[in-house]
Amino acid sequence: MKKNKIFIACDSKNISKIKKIIKVTQNSKINFGYKFGLEFLNSKKGRKFISNLKNKIIFADLKIHDIPNTCVSTVKAIKDLRINYLTMHISSGLEALKAAKKVSGKIKLIGVTVLTSLNDKSLKEIGFNKNVKKLVQHQARLANKAKLDAIVCSAQEVKIVKKVFKKEIITPGIRLNSKSHDQKRVLTPKQAFKNGSDWLVIGRPITKGNIKKNIKNLINHLSK
Repeated sequence: MKKNKIFIACDSKNISKIKKIIKVTQNSKINFGYKFGLEFLNSKKGRKFISNLKNKIIFADLKIHDIPNTCVSTVKAIKDLRINYLTMHISSGLEALKAAKKVSGKIKLIGVTVLTSLNDKSLKEIGFNKNVKKLVQHQARLANKAKLDAIVCSAQEVKIVKKVFKKEIITPGIRLNSKSHDQKRVLTPKQAFKNGSDWLVIGRPITKGNIKKNIKNLINHLSK
């Protein structure tokens, strides 16, 4: 039976907490990877901790967003950590995406579409004239053109992304209940996988409170 693939969002700079998350999530029923964001990667001990991790699927969520030369330099600078996945905003532009992909080597470069904390109203405030779905589909086409390895998008947009992008799709904004916190475009794990997500990114619904109990609830949810 194919295992569900889930990245645990290790959104903390507390090394002891991260160690506990990794230890508890060694579950044979789910294929777990570990996502480290800006908070952890910019913390004093974060980089060293990741450099010592072995036999783990590591997702560096740097969300690179800069001019082509800086994007390339950043990808090169993180290579010593032997990470598996690295995020970059598609809105950095086609030239930057292609340049970063050219130097990424074994690292899978992930294009970030519209953040799941944004909605149509938020995009209008920023100055975009497209709604979320149209913008995400446009960005997916750009990621395909740049030959990126994966895309990050809300589970609500997976179906439209799959029409133009045939590689891995990673979806954050996953909730087991109605608590959306600071996210706006959310779905349950089961709905996300049904829509065609390859990986889910789950943070607080697993890491807050009793982790073992939360994982058990997640497995029960997926098996229904």
